Amino acid sequence: MKRIVEIVPARPGWYARWQLSPETTRCYPVSLWALLEEADGAGREVVGVDCVGQWPGADDNEAGGEFVRYLFQTPDSGAPEDVEPPDPGELRESGPRLQPVTAA
Repeated sequence: MKRIVEIVPARPGWYARWQLSPETTRCYPVSLWALLEEADGAGREVVGVDCVGQWPGADDNEAGGEFVRYLFQTPDSGAPEDVEPPDPGELRESGPRLQPVTAA
């Protein structure tokens, strides 16, 4: 069992790339970085959680997707060609909760 030691927001420009099929990849912006530690304190690792709530090794990632790598592109150079912006209607149950705001 691992525990979260620290969470920090990801700078703009970080993406997690996932392999969906032999010829298809998809990138999602990384929202935050989490430092994980083994229960016995023997090992640590950093994982990026993308904007749809996935991270390498999670049990409930999108079916059929394999994590490939993290990549960084400066914001002024644009997003990767395979980037998928989050669709609020498709956020998973484990993802962020969106609450409607009513005007006063």
